[in-house]
Amino acid sequence: MKIHRVNPTKRWSDITVFNGIAHFVEVPEADLAAGIESQVQQIFAQAEQSLSRIDSDRTRILSVTIYLTDFTNLAALNALWDNWFPDGTAPSRACVKAELANPDYLVEMAFVAAAGEAYP
Repeated sequence: MKIHRVNPTKRWSDITVFNGIAHFVEVPEADLAAGIESQVQQIFAQAEQSLSRIDSDRTRILSVTIYLTDFTNLAALNALWDNWFPDGTAPSRACVKAELANPDYLVEMAFVAAAGEAYP
């Protein structure tokens, strides 16, 4: 089976799809000083764009690994998380404390999702 890479560069691809399963990572891209809520909302908006590129949506997310720099932000993350997923569609997840590549990042998320059937 072919591996599909969306926007591959030397260091990463925006999305990698194999056998109908997509992998992608989102980090906040703007207004990093705005705080955890803004960063999580940015990541969710970017994830929706990535999912739409593979004919998918948030209800088809299988798992998310969440990297937080500070667990005092967990309650804010969880409140946004609970509102973002429709009832009964929350994926499995892991949440770990981590030092991220950009010191202004408060959160980073690695997604695994089922690509839509129309996606190659």
